[in-house]
Amino acid sequence: MHLNEFKPLIKTKISTTPYHLNLLSDEERVLAFKEAIKEKAKGTVYDIGAGCGILSILAVPYSDFIYAVEIDHTAAKHAKSNLESFDNVLVINKDAREVIFPEKANLIICEMLDTALIDEEQVPVLNSILKYLKKGGEVIPKKVLNGAEAIDMERENICYEDDEANEKPNYDVMSDFKIYSEIDFKNEIEENVETDLEFKISKKGSISGIKITTFTLLTDSLICGPTPMLNPPLLVPTEKINVDIGDIIKVKLIYKMGGGLDSIRTRIEKVS
Repeated sequence: MHLNEFKPLIKTKISTTPYHLNLLSDEERVLAFKEAIKEKAKGTVYDIGAGCGILSILAVPYSDFIYAVEIDHTAAKHAKSNLESFDNVLVINKDAREVIFPEKANLIICEMLDTALIDEEQVPVLNSILKYLKKGGEVIPKKVLNGAEAIDMERENICYEDDEANEKPNYDVMSDFKIYSEIDFKNEIEENVETDLEFKISKKGSISGIKITTFTLLTDSLICGPTPMLNPPLLVPTEKINVDIGDIIKVKLIYKMGGGLDSIRTRIEKVS
């Protein structure tokens, strides 16, 4: 979906920040959310982390009323401009955790996503506002699956696979892939993660990191990502150890969802 496809919905040109323009340019991501919203939006909708209001625009035709909440002042200003022609949307420039909503929601859209939910506030925000979701209400996205594999990576710092600011990182996958967590957004989520990942090595060489990949289930039948602007895979360095085919290694992975990349800790050992 391109910017001009939104023009029939609004009177003026879309107002956006450079970052949100990049989000709009990720066609797979926008089309997936469009389909999920078309399927699930009804009644009262909360758009949490509304940005410049694009997902609220998509929800307008199917909703009685939308509360579009955005903490960033500049993004909220753009959202107010984009949504001013609709009488069923209220833009709130505030931390969603501090908002006292006057009515419960049939649908909560909480699009702010980052790989394994580490570098976004989605989990603590949802934990604080799920009390406002009606019985039988829905959340978009519905859940995420997080998986990992052992890699040999060149960089010594945490980085995303799709690193636009620098040269894309080189790495070699050295093991099988394991799903290590499934997060359902309709339930309260433990923000602190501590898990032991066990991998069977498929190549002779060395291990110096893990690659974390997140898959987003927007609805029961609609899965999206990773895409450049939706959960790009995350490369996390570990201590370096030499391995052979068939070896089993264990990596302890610790982080806090919403705690940022600095919260990540790893410890690696060879089991056999």
